[in-house]
Amino acid sequence: MLTESDKLQLKAKGIAVEQVEEQLTCFKKGFPYLKIQASASVEKGIRSIPENEQSVYLDIWSDYLQERKTIVKFVPASGAASRMFKDLFEYFDSEETALHTSFLKTFFENIHLFAFYDQLQIICVKSENQTIDELIASEEYKKILEHLLFTPGLNYGSLPKGLLLFHRYPEGARTAMEEQLVEGALYACNATNQVHIHFTVSTEHRELFHQTAEAKVVEYEKQLGVKFQIGFSEQKPSTDTIAGDSENQPFRDNGNLLFRPGGHGALIANLNDISADVVFIKNIDNVVPDTFKPLTVHYKKLIAGVLIHIRKKIYEYLHRIDSGKYAHAELIEMLYFLQNELRIKNPETKMLEDAELALYIKSKLNRPLRVCGMVRNQGEPGGGPFFTVNSDGTISLQILESSQIDLKNPAMKKLYEQGTHFNPVDLVCALRNYKGEKFDLTRYIDKNTGFISLKSKNGKELKALELPGLWNGSMSDWNTVFVEVPIETFNPVKTVNDLLRPEHQ
Repeated sequence: MLTESDKLQLKAKGIAVEQVEEQLTCFKKGFPYLKIQASASVEKGIRSIPENEQSVYLDIWSDYLQERKTIVKFVPASGAASRMFKDLFEYFDSEETALHTSFLKTFFENIHLFAFYDQLQIICVKSENQTIDELIASEEYKKILEHLLFTPGLNYGSLPKGLLLFHRYPEGARTAMEEQLVEGALYACNATNQVHIHFTVSTEHRELFHQTAEAKVVEYEKQLGVKFQIGFSEQKPSTDTIAGDSENQPFRDNGNLLFRPGGHGALIANLNDISADVVFIKNIDNVVPDTFKPLTVHYKKLIAGVLIHIRKKIYEYLHRIDSGKYAHAELIEMLYFLQNELRIKNPETKMLEDAELALYIKSKLNRPLRVCGMVRNQGEPGGGPFFTVNSDGTISLQILESSQIDLKNPAMKKLYEQGTHFNPVDLVCALRNYKGEKFDLTRYIDKNTGFISLKSKNGKELKALELPGLWNGSMSDWNTVFVEVPIETFNPVKTVNDLLRPEHQ
C-alpha cells in the first residue's frame, strides 16, 4: 500500500507508518458514539458558586500568584478570519449591486462603529479619492469591500482573527491579540511580574504575529507594569492526518499522499510542550474592551482558585497513599472526594480490598486537572457538559460535541436536548503531578473520539479525519470540574457584525 516514496514523505513529516495505518482503519470502522448517562446541570455536575463564597477562591488564587510558579495563558490563534467575512465575500462575488440582505445593510449602516473604520477610511481616500460615506452615497459598496478584504487594502479576508482590529480606544484601536495580552496581565501575572502568553499560529502568519508583538509589547508593559513573555508555535506536521479515498485507501494528489491538518485536537501536542504549573486556555476571538473586562477577570480568577483548591486536596491524598499510612476510613474519604468533587463513579469499588482501592484511587487522582467555565445555553454552538460512560466502565464528566452522541437513539437524543449549558472554551488546567513532574498529556487522549468528514480535492471526494478535540477527546482522561460562569463572559466574534454588539463597543 505504501511505497518507498510514501515512507520518505512520512519520515519528513515525523509520522509513523503505524499512525497512518491506524487512521486508515478509522475510516473503515468509523468512531463509536459515546454513551451519556445524563447532561450536567447546576443541580448535578456543574458548580454554581454563590457570591458570598467566591472570595474564598479569589483569595486562594491571589495567594497562589505570590508563589514563584509559571502560569501560562494558551491561546489558539491560527484560525483565519475569512469566515468572519463570509457574507461580504458572497456579496462581492455576486452580480448583486444593491444591499439585498439584512446582514449587508447592518454592516454598511454601522460601518463607522468598527475599530478598523479609520484605517479603511485612509485607504479609501487614498485609492478612490472619496470617503467611505461618499462611496456609500454613490452605492460603491464593493469598492469599500475590495479595500477591506484584499490587498493592497487591509487584506482582512486573508488575515487571522488575532491580527484584526477589534476594539476602539481614545489612544487607538486594539487587535484581538492585544486584548489577550491586556487581559492576561490582569489575572495571570506571577510573583516576578511576568505574564507568559503562548499563541498557536499558522506558519504563514507567524511573522505577522511576531511583528505585532514586537511593535506593541513595550507599550503594554509600561502601561500595565508587567513583563510579557510571549511564545508562538504552529501545529506540528506530525499531527496532520492522512486523507482517505472512497475505498478507504490513502488519497493521492499528483501521486503523493495527501495530509490535512488534524483540527484543534492537534494542539494537545503544543500544549504538551508548555512547561507550566497552571495554564489558562481561551480562544483568540473571545475578548472584550477594557470596560467589560472586570467580570471576565473576576471569573477567571474564580475558576483558577477552584483549581488550586482541588489540586491541593488531590496532592494531600496522593502523598498519603504513597506513605502507606492510611486507614480504611481515610480511603473512604478519598473515594467520596472522587465521587462528590470530581464526579467519578465506579460501582466496582465496593468489591475492592483496601490495597486495591488505594491503587484505584491513586490511578484516578494522579491525572491532569482542568476546571471549565460553563455558561447557560442560549442558542450558541459549543460542546456541552455530560456525564459519560468511559471505556473502563467508570462514569465521569466530559465535554462532548453533538457529533459524538447518537442522536438517532431517542434516549441519547433526549439526554442531549436536556442540556442547559455549553463550553465557551474557558479552561484553567494543572499540568504537574503531586511530585512536581510534568504530565505527558498524550497519555490521556481517547483516540476513539475523532471525527470523519467528507471533503473534496480537485473535484474528487475524500475523507478527512479530525483528531479528538482539544477540550473533548484529547482531555478525555483528565479530571474535570465544571463551574457555572455568566454568559457575559462569552463574547466570541464569529461574523464581522458581532463586533457591533454592545460588548464590543
